[in-house]
Amino acid sequence: MEFEEAAGALFAAPAGEFITRRNELAKELKAAGDQLGATRLKALRKPTVAAWLTNLVARELPDEIDDLLALGDEFREATADLDGERLRTLTPKRHKLLDQLAKSATELAERKGQKVSADVAQKLRETLDAALVDPAAGEAVQEGRLSSALRHVGFGVVDESGEPSNVTPLTDERRQRAQERRRAKTAKPEPEPEETESPAAKAKREKAEREQEKREVAEKAAAKKEFEEAVAAAEAAEATVADLDTQLTDARDALIAAQEAVHRIGEELDEARKAARAAQKESREARKRYNRL
Repeated sequence: MEFEEAAGALFAAPAGEFITRRNELAKELKAAGDQLGATRLKALRKPTVAAWLTNLVARELPDEIDDLLALGDEFREATADLDGERLRTLTPKRHKLLDQLAKSATELAERKGQKVSADVAQKLRETLDAALVDPAAGEAVQEGRLSSALRHVGFGVVDESGEPSNVTPLTDERRQRAQERRRAKTAKPEPEPEETESPAAKAKREKAEREQEKREVAEKAAAKKEFEEAVAAAEAAEATVADLDTQLTDARDALIAAQEAVHRIGEELDEARKAARAAQKESREARKRYNRL
């Protein structure tokens, strides 16, 4: 047995048997002489319930996951093209597919004897949506070896603890290719001269073409505005996260300083109490000596 095979078997194990199965498979790898593989396997974290459920869906419903990732490709192309109309068409498909996958996942889990809470169902849906939005998240979901659920937060993907996960941004090269596809789709062949076209018909045709061009310009402007607003919202969210992270760091530093001060003052208080008791004892002894005189 090799590491990849062992890892696949591990993540396919029932949720409650992960640790036991991991130890068993690691021993098998070690016995086969693959010490590195055994070490790598033992380093794999036990999946949360939401991650386990996502992995189950990836194994049991690979075609549906393929559909999800393909829809994500369409969304990224439409975003790069600033194609607002296409985005509006794709959005209901996105919600419908996520609903179907969430329902199927619940049924799969129940057949495995695993109840799905509302919180787990929400985390599953967020993970699947992150897979749609982010290619790296999509590949991770498709692999079926998640240890934590994922969530897309506007500027990237994070796990259940809020820590950043892998992010694959829309590159300039991919955006350029999408724009070229967009231009190819909207390009119109030069009209061949029609000897029989009357001046009135020609004027009507040209007017229709100008109106169509105006509509396309307006739609593109609206899509661009929608895209820019989304980018601005993402940047604002990222700035908020950075600010809160700074505040958290400062608060932690202040807490450490306060704890050190408490410890120092506690030690000084203990010393002061010892000195006070010694002074009181000396005072009593002095009084006794005075009374004897």
